Amino acid sequence: MASDLLAIGRSGAQAARVALDVTAQNIANASSEGYVRRSARMAEVSSTGGFGRIGDVSLSGVRLDAVVRNADLFRQAEVRRTGADAARATAEVAGLENTEAAIEQSRVYDAVVKFEGSLQQLVGNPTSDSLRASVIEEARTLVGTFNIASKALDSAGSGLRFEATDGIGQVNTLAAQLSQVNLRLARASDASSDQTALLDQRDSLLQQLSNFTDVTTTVAIDNTVSVQIGGSTGPLLVQGGTAQTLGMTTAADGTISFNLGGNAVSLVGGSLAGKGQALTKLAAIHANLDTIAKSVIDTVNAAQTAGVTLNGTAGQPMFGGTTAATMSLTLTSGAGIATAPAGAAANSRDTTNLNALRSALSANDPAKALDALLFDISGTVAGRKVTRDALQTIANTASVSLQAQAGVDLDQEAVNLVRYQQAFQASGKVMQTAKDIFDTLLAIR
Repeated sequence: MASDLLAIGRSGAQAARVALDVTAQNIANASSEGYVRRSARMAEVSSTGGFGRIGDVSLSGVRLDAVVRNADLFRQAEVRRTGADAARATAEVAGLENTEAAIEQSRVYDAVVKFEGSLQQLVGNPTSDSLRASVIEEARTLVGTFNIASKALDSAGSGLRFEATDGIGQVNTLAAQLSQVNLRLARASDASSDQTALLDQRDSLLQQLSNFTDVTTTVAIDNTVSVQIGGSTGPLLVQGGTAQTLGMTTAADGTISFNLGGNAVSLVGGSLAGKGQALTKLAAIHANLDTIAKSVIDTVNAAQTAGVTLNGTAGQPMFGGTTAATMSLTLTSGAGIATAPAGAAANSRDTTNLNALRSALSANDPAKALDALLFDISGTVAGRKVTRDALQTIANTASVSLQAQAGVDLDQEAVNLVRYQQAFQASGKVMQTAKDIFDTLLAIR
């Protein structure tokens, strides 16, 4: 009996010491990024009984069954899925806000309104040098604001594409690292002392990947993971020790598309998908801006060439170019504004042609078109913000749920320290008792 008691006490002390080590590891890594809380799972040491014992009663002590990572695969997958959705929405909103700022800060709408206002003032005194000069200056401002808006949109697009290119590089780096972790996991045995650290590294890499793209995972029996992107039916980014290369192609309009190993793939989550969506909207806004600019150029130039200038000569185009970026002011003198109809004499106060210009502008209504453009982008931003906030709330909820399970609670670990310390001391007391009993038996004469 004394020998059994000693063995049981020794097993308890060993188990308590391991539990203390695990608790200390948790405390030491409470702030480590990607660390998953461990717990020591104990199991009874079974025995078959013996002479004078009941066969179904085990009196053989305790053993360490496993060091368990407190991470639920479903919760981790939810954190990655919801996080990818939130990252996509956040990236899209950021890109759309830059697009909105490019249009609003250029003040192109105000410039169009003021240009039309200067033409209206010129109707009252078509031979006034100051009013004609005012029209030219407002036209110059109009050209400048269209140019500024176009350049700002180009700059916003360049920034998004630069960030997307950097994100592509990050994905490829993370995928390569994950494939190496897969190889190490495949070589590691279930009892390997470093496997839990490898699993932490695996899950951390998956979490980082989900910030850039949607991630669908399949975990094998050896804990290696296969990663698909572009939805559950998408191509494999990582399989075993092999990682495919994610690439990006830029179209003529500045939009981007993605390919994996040379084959097209449509990303549905992550910041890369969000940047792609923002660039698609930016391209549409840019195209609309160019359409409005061309409308102004064509309308004004058509009217100019249909009338005569202040000195009675044929009118010449006021604007050059065909887009917001290439728009320029070719008429630099107010005297060149063709206010009178063809055939009118010099210094004519006939405003027939000027009225035709104003009527044509009113029919095309560039101010209304620009107002609609501003409303389009601002309305899109407002709607996407609502979606982003909702998705971020969902992602935060999933993250909190996982953190409650996998995160280290220092208060709980402090309780565990005391509990396992008491268990260790109690097991020591059991061994001391066994020794005392054995000594007593030896002393019997």
